[in-house]
Amino acid sequence: MAFGVKREELKQWKQQVRNGEVAFLTHYWLDDRFPDAKTVTKAGCADREKLINWGAQYGLKEAWIDEHGDLPHFDLIGDYQRHILQAEQQYEQLERFGLTQQKKQ
Repeated sequence: MAFGVKREELKQWKQQVRNGEVAFLTHYWLDDRFPDAKTVTKAGCADREKLINWGAQYGLKEAWIDEHGDLPHFDLIGDYQRHILQAEQQYEQLERFGLTQQKKQ
């Protein structure tokens, strides 16, 4: 279940993805398969080769792409999410969703 994202943010993300940009959308998320994850970031790009190459720099595997119609994307959670958002300078999303704090071991 997803929540905490505004309709306009979703619309903008979809447009950027469809335009061939690598775009990011973070939202709150509950999924029993990942009980420690409270947020997910969708990193998408309609240019699949561009998305594959972009993801490879972060160790993301092509097989992890969620083939969601014309909006292919990686679902980033946990350490991948935090690291990639920082590297991509997505500071607003890091702050807004409380992802700037390091996870305690």
